[in-house]
Amino acid sequence: MDKVVTIEEAIARHVRDGMTIAMGTGLESCIPFAAGHEIVRQGRRDLTLVGPVSDILFDQLIGAGCVARVIAAWVGNVGAGIAYSFRRAVEDGVPRPLAVEDHSNFTLALALEAAARGVPYLPSRTALGSDLVRGHPRLREVTCPFTGARLLAVAALRPDVTVLHVQRCDREGNAHLWGNLGVSLEAARAAGTVILTCEELVDDDVIRSDPNRTLIPGFLVGAVAVVPAGSHPSPTQGYVNRDDRFYDEYHEETRSRDGFLRWLDRLVLGTRDHQEYLARIGEDRIRRLRPREPRPAAPVSYGV
Repeated sequence: MDKVVTIEEAIARHVRDGMTIAMGTGLESCIPFAAGHEIVRQGRRDLTLVGPVSDILFDQLIGAGCVARVIAAWVGNVGAGIAYSFRRAVEDGVPRPLAVEDHSNFTLALALEAAARGVPYLPSRTALGSDLVRGHPRLREVTCPFTGARLLAVAALRPDVTVLHVQRCDREGNAHLWGNLGVSLEAARAAGTVILTCEELVDDDVIRSDPNRTLIPGFLVGAVAVVPAGSHPSPTQGYVNRDDRFYDEYHEETRSRDGFLRWLDRLVLGTRDHQEYLARIGEDRIRRLRPREPRPAAPVSYGV
């Protein structure tokens, strides 16, 4: 089945108000900023966002008024520390009140893995004895029925949609992904469906040539959108490096609510699509983020 659509069509078809959306699951890599910006342009509301380290993508969606709840280990600006829109929403309810479900990176990974396996929870010892467990809706102390040991049960978390940015995939959604994976595989298997944005669309012969790198199988995928540099300002290994300057600029521009709204209008609401966004960033700047030299991995042989 050919699943290739525009990013506009992918968001319109699969992301609706009130849904739970996993994004930024690769920690600091392959964050699907282009998809997040399209969610803002289409005015989605009351979303629950899931991600371990979402960087400033969650901050942008929160500041745009799209988010009612965050399930995360950390929300901020990796390059500068604080995320101002997140803080304004939590402390002052601006632009709207925000509920937060705190996790460690590991408890969030376990919650997604439980959903991926189709079980109600997974046991762990992590976070036992910490304040994280106190009054938590998804973490509960239990006794092991086999050993009597004290354990932590981490309840399953099933996103409606997981959005991933990958290096390449075919028209059916079979995707090659490499670099820092974070919890991308768990989030893909846990979700109702997956939206992929990719750097390039390739023939299925390319995907079949290295089956061990096909980490996202097409049967999980609902839509594929070709969006080069769709992770900017975060990196996609082998295609685009991290735009460190962007994070510093965002930090300075969004200190105030008015500053954030000006930033949002200039780079998201004031642009028609990701190509226009990149044009605002500057062609020369994007070109300088491309890798300076190729560093291919050692080849493998699947000879018979």
